[in-house]
Amino acid sequence: MHPWSHLVYLTGKQMSLMAKIMQAFAESHHEHEIREIVGDLVMQLLQAQFYASFVWQPECASFGRPVQINMDPANIKQYETYFQFNDPITPLMKRYEVAVRATDVLKHEELRKTEFFNDFLYKDGLYWGVNLYAWHQGNNLGDMRIWRDRRRENFSEDDLRMLDMIQPAFISALARARNYSSQVSPAPSLIIKLSPREQEAALLVAQGLSDKEIARRLNISTTTVRTHLEHAFRKTGASNRAGLAHKILN
Repeated sequence: MHPWSHLVYLTGKQMSLMAKIMQAFAESHHEHEIREIVGDLVMQLLQAQFYASFVWQPECASFGRPVQINMDPANIKQYETYFQFNDPITPLMKRYEVAVRATDVLKHEELRKTEFFNDFLYKDGLYWGVNLYAWHQGNNLGDMRIWRDRRRENFSEDDLRMLDMIQPAFISALARARNYSSQVSPAPSLIIKLSPREQEAALLVAQGLSDKEIARRLNISTTTVRTHLEHAFRKTGASNRAGLAHKILN
């Protein structure tokens, strides 16, 4: 753990951003949306310019399902197919259960000599990095990889502490999103028909929840729930809740 030998004093702007981050974690989002929405806010909090997020996939021993901000998607694709298997820092950083800088696992002068730095990181301008991992019951649910360019300074101890402050909410949000999505899965043919919110509402109907319970679960009004369900009825051709549940799950 990072030593908590002194308090982190937040500016008014930092306090506002922390509140927005915690609010985003409290809202109901798909795990991909959580990593994307919070990524933008965390970049602002740490005054960073680049962000990427992956999910560790133990079945194929690789990182996948990427989210990126201010990075070239083609470069991210190269990471997925090649550079993650020739990455001198991430396997070491992944072991940490607190925020960790790239320079905490490898001296920067050594990193700059690697193919990973010159042909991947520096291609987008990434120079100073810090990662945060969401570990839950031995599983890695996702991560945040935040980077600054060479014009900025390396991340400070206070930056690490701010990330550690949000980590419990990050883990809870991803675990909650994963649990909801694992309970029932929509029929593949309907995925393209329904919006993410319509899918969520329909899946909760399939679990037997009332409009009021769905509203509470999704943190929206019952009127909005009914609007989502009306759209789902129309798009799927279902005439009632039982019919919607049948179409969603078959």
